[in-house]
Amino acid sequence: MYDYDLLVVGSANADLVVRVERRPGAGETVLGSDLAVHPGGKGANQAVAAARLGARTALLARVGDDGHGRLLLDAQRAAGVDTVGALVGGAPTGVALITVDPSGDNSIVVSPGANGRLAPADVRAAASLFQAARVVSVQLEIPLETVAEVVRSLADGSRLVLNPSPPRPLPPEVLAACDPLIVNEHEARVIAGDGLGDSPEDWATALLALGPRSVVVTLGAAGALVAERAGPRVRVPSVPVEAVDTTGAGDAFTAALAWRLGRGESLAEAARYAARVGAVAVTRAGAQESFPTAAEVAEVAAP
Repeated sequence: MYDYDLLVVGSANADLVVRVERRPGAGETVLGSDLAVHPGGKGANQAVAAARLGARTALLARVGDDGHGRLLLDAQRAAGVDTVGALVGGAPTGVALITVDPSGDNSIVVSPGANGRLAPADVRAAASLFQAARVVSVQLEIPLETVAEVVRSLADGSRLVLNPSPPRPLPPEVLAACDPLIVNEHEARVIAGDGLGDSPEDWATALLALGPRSVVVTLGAAGALVAERAGPRVRVPSVPVEAVDTTGAGDAFTAALAWRLGRGESLAEAARYAARVGAVAVTRAGAQESFPTAAEVAEVAAP
């Protein structure tokens, strides 16, 4: 019996957002709105998204001993995430400095802070969490050597879900553990390099050749494609909605898919559910505050 449906290992950032009439050029200063501070980071986002859906969720992350760190941990606990694996100290909490213009375009500078100090030793010290987790989800806003240690720490029978964002080439041992590897087109091209091909089916084939057990290619408004080594390539359509803000939608999709895989659903079934979760998220502003409950998702027609 697993204590957790999902263990998320990843980043926790404070998003510092200022709205501007136009983004400044080199050497230029512009006035903006009052500063808005929101909990964010791909790891923290995924943990909140899963917990909102009803998954028993734990987070392994590192924040600073500061106000931003307290904000992030309070948001996790309010969503129902178990923060027993959250580590405090070593560096200030990571922050994302975000300017947003009236069209919604943004510029982002990320200071990893404590995220960069989440070390392989921290993963080894959390062995009991890995033994208790049915599915483990990880991203690349933490050191790659820490991601590799996550792979080595997986319990027998548990499943690894990896969203390689921000993308970088991955070592064979990490690729071989992914089930699935979840990528958009840009991430696929960074990981697979030249010869990726022209269609999502080609991308999936090229990525599977690198070792993952399964691949999900997200296609925005066109939905997603799921592929397993021995199975067919299956297109999953998106759910038509009026999008307001896509921030965090990919994290909501990944968290929902990981949770449903742990419940025993097929990859295609889990992706269809995740598409519904992402559809609700984009109809609301913000990241964590946009993530739906299972009851809200149930009101959305399946794609």
